[in-house]
Amino acid sequence: MSEQFDDMGPIDYLVVEFPGNRMTGEAFPLLVDLVDRGIIRILDLRFIRKDEDGSVTALEIADLTGDGHLDLAVFEGASSDLLGQDDLEEAAAAVEPGNSAGLLVYENLWAAPFASALRRGGAQLVASGRLNVQAVLAALEAAEAAS
Repeated sequence: MSEQFDDMGPIDYLVVEFPGNRMTGEAFPLLVDLVDRGIIRILDLRFIRKDEDGSVTALEIADLTGDGHLDLAVFEGASSDLLGQDDLEEAAAAVEPGNSAGLLVYENLWAAPFASALRRGGAQLVASGRLNVQAVLAALEAAEAAS
């Protein structure tokens, strides 16, 4: 492993579906803020549209700014080529026809020193996961109702 990558943090991805191809843009400034504060580094950001017939189209970031409400120019060039066609197709399988989605691959910079220390000590990540927020909230509500 090269020294350049010795200090990398964990890498995560998200697929965010936009019903009816509607994006408000409300989250984009928050994403920029996470980058600006050094919490994450965007490695790849792609958008897809799944038509009613199930066909999938990869969208360029510039294609999304046509209505004048979303300024995504700050994300142009956010591509490490980690996402291939097979990744876009896999993400599209999770998206309902008539909707679009954003695919985000990012490095957790906040965890880089911790991850680096573990690697220097010979540790390896053997499992990782993410809990569904809606499921956690439902479980907490159920536990509260039961008590």
